[in-house]
Amino acid sequence: MGFWLDETLFNIHYRGQGQLMKEFFKVTDLPTVLRYAPLFKPVAAEEVPLSQAFERILAADIVADIDLPDFPKSTMDGYAVRASATFGATEGNPAYLNIIGSIDMGETPNFSIGSGQAARISTGGMLPDGADSVVMIEHSERLDDTSIEVYRSVAPGQNTLELGEDIQKGASLLSSGQRLRPQEAGLLAALGHSSVGVYKKPTIGIISTGDEVVPMDVKPAPGQIRDINTYTLSGLVSKAGAIPISYGIVKDDIDDLFEKCHLAHSQTDMVLISGGSSVGTRDFTVEVISAMADSRILVHGISISPGKPTILAESQNKSVWGLPGHVVSAMIVFYVVVSPFIEHISGLSPGGNKSIKLPAILNRNISSAQGRTDFIRVRLIDRNGQLNAEPILGKSGLIHTMLQADGLIEIGINTEGLDKGTVVDVMLL
Repeated sequence: MGFWLDETLFNIHYRGQGQLMKEFFKVTDLPTVLRYAPLFKPVAAEEVPLSQAFERILAADIVADIDLPDFPKSTMDGYAVRASATFGATEGNPAYLNIIGSIDMGETPNFSIGSGQAARISTGGMLPDGADSVVMIEHSERLDDTSIEVYRSVAPGQNTLELGEDIQKGASLLSSGQRLRPQEAGLLAALGHSSVGVYKKPTIGIISTGDEVVPMDVKPAPGQIRDINTYTLSGLVSKAGAIPISYGIVKDDIDDLFEKCHLAHSQTDMVLISGGSSVGTRDFTVEVISAMADSRILVHGISISPGKPTILAESQNKSVWGLPGHVVSAMIVFYVVVSPFIEHISGLSPGGNKSIKLPAILNRNISSAQGRTDFIRVRLIDRNGQLNAEPILGKSGLIHTMLQADGLIEIGINTEGLDKGTVVDVMLL
């Protein structure tokens, strides 16, 4: 049995579609929409093994509690020496040094190097006291068991790493909100962190709506379509570092939609409702969201194309989205708008998403209407070493246009199109 509609929902549903249409098309510009992201709190943190921390978001600052390296070491195979003993050495006038020992890997030397002395050492070996440099083995020749010739002089510190030369104890190394790449994981391993505090992966509920939508494994009857958006949005959610949870298909029934939204909202950190975001007698997304506990509609439309009929609401400090039903519109809205909100609740610091944009030359004229931001699908073509952006034109219901696209270019809200030959930044998909 579904949830009974409360008085608020009843009044919204029956107050008249004319008022809804009037409110819906008070569109919001893209920068304003993105400024709503800080309204929503990041998810909680958890401790995970370092081996599972790749691509996770760091939840606390990391300060070095040791020096790296924590002992002076060689960076070459050769001989540990005092640099002054090699000054002026050449192939015609080599320096002669006495060998007083050798240093095995992982061993602490129990002797010191004096003037005119040397000790055999391998890469990574600990320098003995008195040594300040290493002569490469290629620049020396062993005469016997106790002496070598050195054919090239070295400077103090050459071919060595000093104590703390890489990282000094007490140094601030990583900041909360950073995404952990292999190099950060390597640093944490060097510091001895077997586990690390990271933000949990947000869970994102996905609901597809519409009488015409049928499950993927059902052959559509005339007028029906398979559920595409659940799968495209699930992939995009996973790519954004979150966990998608599908709540299936909801027909155009306001009670059923309210029940499913209530369930998804209670179990996840964000809800995406695809379809039902445009204005029509059978589109109930605004009514249902407005009836949810402690909810308020923040956005009734965004001045972008494709993707204008997008809804953003807040309910109990969680964002609830009404996305367009057309697959291309839904995907572009996700890339441009929803993804930054997921990154925020994931704990990613502002500017932490280092998305790659490639400059390319536009190879045809593109028209655009002022008053909205247009996102144009393009494929990238290498022509004589120069990257070209070729627009892919097509309606928002044609998924093949996304298959052909390598990225998107943005045409600003105050720009009337772009001319052929313009250098554009391509946001890679």
